[in-house]
Amino acid sequence: MIAGGTAEREQLLAAAVVEAVDATGAYAGSVFLRSRDRRSLVLSATYGTTPSLLGGWRLIPVSSPIPVAVAYSTGRTVHLADADETMRRFPQLAVALPYAFGSCSVPVAARGETFGSLAIVWATSPGNASVSKTQRRRRLRSVAGRLGDSLVALRARTGDPVECGPGTAPVEIPAPAARAVRVGLFDWDLPSGTFTVDDEFCAAFGLDPGAFDGRVETLAACLHPGDLAAFRALAREAAGEGRTTARRLRVRERGVGSEGHHTVEVWARLLETDDARARTHLVGSVVDARAGHAALVAVERLRDGVFSLAPDGRVTYANHSALRLWGVSGEEVLGQALWNAVPWLSDPDIEYRHRSAMISQTPSSFLARRPPDQWLAFSLHPQRDGVTGLVVPDTRPPSASAVGASATAGVPARMGVMYHVLQLGSALTEAVTAREVCQVLADQLLPAFGGQQLAIYVVRGKTMHRLFHTGRHEDFLDWLEGVPLHARLPGTETLTSGAPLFIESQQDLSRGYPGIPVGEVSSWAYLPLIASSRPVGTCVLGFDEAHRFTEKDRGVLTALAGLIAQALERARLYDSEFAVARGLQQTLLPHRLPVVPGIRTVARYLPATTGMDIGGDWYDVIPVENGVALVIGDVQGHSIAAAATMAQLRSAVRAFTAVGDAPGDVMAGVNRTLIDLDPGLLASCCYVRLDPRSLQAQAVTAGHLPPLLRRPDGPTGALDLDVGPLLGVDPTSAYPPTGIALPPGSLLALYTDGLVEEPGADIDVGIDRLRTSLAHAHAESLDELADRLLHNARRSSYRADDIALLLTEHSRHDAP
Repeated sequence: MIAGGTAEREQLLAAAVVEAVDATGAYAGSVFLRSRDRRSLVLSATYGTTPSLLGGWRLIPVSSPIPVAVAYSTGRTVHLADADETMRRFPQLAVALPYAFGSCSVPVAARGETFGSLAIVWATSPGNASVSKTQRRRRLRSVAGRLGDSLVALRARTGDPVECGPGTAPVEIPAPAARAVRVGLFDWDLPSGTFTVDDEFCAAFGLDPGAFDGRVETLAACLHPGDLAAFRALAREAAGEGRTTARRLRVRERGVGSEGHHTVEVWARLLETDDARARTHLVGSVVDARAGHAALVAVERLRDGVFSLAPDGRVTYANHSALRLWGVSGEEVLGQALWNAVPWLSDPDIEYRHRSAMISQTPSSFLARRPPDQWLAFSLHPQRDGVTGLVVPDTRPPSASAVGASATAGVPARMGVMYHVLQLGSALTEAVTAREVCQVLADQLLPAFGGQQLAIYVVRGKTMHRLFHTGRHEDFLDWLEGVPLHARLPGTETLTSGAPLFIESQQDLSRGYPGIPVGEVSSWAYLPLIASSRPVGTCVLGFDEAHRFTEKDRGVLTALAGLIAQALERARLYDSEFAVARGLQQTLLPHRLPVVPGIRTVARYLPATTGMDIGGDWYDVIPVENGVALVIGDVQGHSIAAAATMAQLRSAVRAFTAVGDAPGDVMAGVNRTLIDLDPGLLASCCYVRLDPRSLQAQAVTAGHLPPLLRRPDGPTGALDLDVGPLLGVDPTSAYPPTGIALPPGSLLALYTDGLVEEPGADIDVGIDRLRTSLAHAHAESLDELADRLLHNARRSSYRADDIALLLTEHSRHDAP
């Protein structure tokens, strides 16, 4: 059900974003859905704009000053008419995407619940205002409302979650493009000689679909006489040899006095089936590419360079003149980003210019120098489905303002560089662990500057140690491992001096540092990672080919080094605290439950999957005279402080139990202990003292959820206990006990709120769901029952809170 529901959800998202764009006169749109932890919005569907053009906006914190996040968190429409309004209201967005466009973002919501945001983008150039502001807002909210209703209905019918994981790949719907190829299908019954064809087939042969009689003779009459033998050979070879056969055939042009023809390609094969009668059928297709072929021939005749770029900048076509002017072959550039495929175009401004043209839907032009001294004029003409480019020689002496991509920018080219800084900075703020920080650098820093190797070395004990490496050269910078911080090596000198080091060739490296292994890398960028005036480590980028670092490259990488250092230091502190916290928690929870005659106990603990992955949930089983004490509790928060407080409370419970206090006195003593400790945290707790001989128990609770009792011959339900205040509120609080009858065969379940809480749902619903599971679960043992009750929680990739579960069975067979 889940898999099918997910496919249906993708269809809903795709249909909604297409309708939103088409109904509002926009050229692109996106749907963002909330993440499982409700902290971020995840890009889930795009139409007309590839995700790469959105840069760092695949994952947006809901608190970000970004229109889609504001629409989600406030429930209001955010309409930005043009770049000026965007800069005034959302300067961070304007700096990261400094292009001329308008946008509108609306919440996707239904029945009081908000699932995400729907956003569209339109060109603000003159003549593009096909829809008024009021119409655009009303139509977009209508589409978003229907999408919200559909998501609610889908979730109710299939259980498909609306939330997305951060790694969810968005549904991409490309913008419609002009069709250059026509494909028709046919079924040829060989014994009867009849054809069954579709309308596209008829159009390729110049036939009226309504008038075609299905006879092979009619088709033969459409062909050039010289191709009739090839037509008959097509059927003979396909039927006789049982393989796919193709023929190029000339089709006569219809019309009075017409003597021309066009070429089609026909593919046919024998129908593969066990039915002998059906094996007399040829099935296949006819491909009519005359429009595309004619256009290709015309463009190849031009002496000017003509090329086509996909929305993400990949070269999809370049005529011979363009390839000659660029000095590359078709194999080198097709399928590659233009600024990556042509070495002398590897300037961030080129990518910026393409991005600007696509997002603003406005033509642009610039000059670029092909070494040593040839100047070429580029012009880019965007449409929703990509960019058509022209490149011609330019004989004018270039002025300073016309060099590179800044000729007609209208916005300083430096803004394109700022995009990379903000993009990486945004991603680093989302990274929590050191491993995540390193992965962000591998995913974003390397592609931004064209590097192939990345290594992060950190300082431990005044020596260098490798924390991370990616790239095909496994021995990249192996010689830096374990060297002292004062060594005269590029990886240490850049850190001790605080200045980045850029080495553009192996010769430069050998001259500056004789004897250092060169390996297969040709250029290096050593970035010092210094946080709060303390050396953290060195980030090294490696380039397989010789790389020239422009002044812009050097400035941006130097600026990024500070961001990387701060993110890495923060992540390393988190990792250290996490290791301490996890070890502390594993030490504090019981490793083995005591054996008590007459009862059986089983416990389970699941940590949260966010934050520190450690909380204050605990359980305990304490043998006492004539029975056992069962304890479960929850200290608020997820931190080392919460775990330490949990340990102190667990010890306090054991201490007061050991001196023979009654259940109410135990809870009151623990409450005073917590107030005396003054950790600034509150806690809940449930304490049950069970006597297997008398079949009775006494229970007290301090703001904790009610235990569930499954009776051997009766219903399963929550115990109605006198609930006392939370621990840590009032030192005079009293905790009256409640008596419980526990006949042999009954089962008691103590649990924490992580097992029953769900965002947006009343906790009573979760308790009742657990009660139902406990009542109807079939298990051979108490261990199996505990695992069944935690089955859904274990499968969830997102748990906002930790979970503790303690099951106790009053056994008929073990009773003394």
